[in-house]
Amino acid sequence: MALRNILTQGDEQLLKHSRKVEKFDARLHTLIDDMRETLENSGGVGLAAPQVGVLRRVVVLLDINKDPEEVVELVNPEVIEQRGEQRIVEGCLSVPGVYGYVTRPTWAKIRAQDRDGNWFEREGEGVVAQCFCHETEHLDGHLFTEKVEEYVDMDELQRGDEEEDAE
Repeated sequence: MALRNILTQGDEQLLKHSRKVEKFDARLHTLIDDMRETLENSGGVGLAAPQVGVLRRVVVLLDINKDPEEVVELVNPEVIEQRGEQRIVEGCLSVPGVYGYVTRPTWAKIRAQDRDGNWFEREGEGVVAQCFCHETEHLDGHLFTEKVEEYVDMDELQRGDEEEDAE
């Protein structure tokens, strides 16, 4: 396994549409393993293959609703159902230091293949639903900044939270 470099905004690779995975082989397994390690090292909750310069429809994400947290591998994922609405602060490993309010579903169901090509469906709530949507948008060449309704200064937001806690 190896850490991969995470591309940042301004890199043209991030704006390209990823190709469907057709071969479920050792090369794909290496990509997924490297993405897992890169995600775990990044402090983020999701990573799409285009963010590491590979234009394939592959995502790894943390299901933080599980105890312990579970790394989920998604090949050729598509969001097939979503419900509810939440306005949340979002960021992205490819847009470091930038945060903004985005409206996402409170619940989503995704259909994907595992590393061996087997199809499955998975549901997620809250941050996991948000991650399903955010990461699959990367596969189509979109960044969350296209959806930002209002940018946020995280330092200011955290100071506000600390003041609320002190009261």
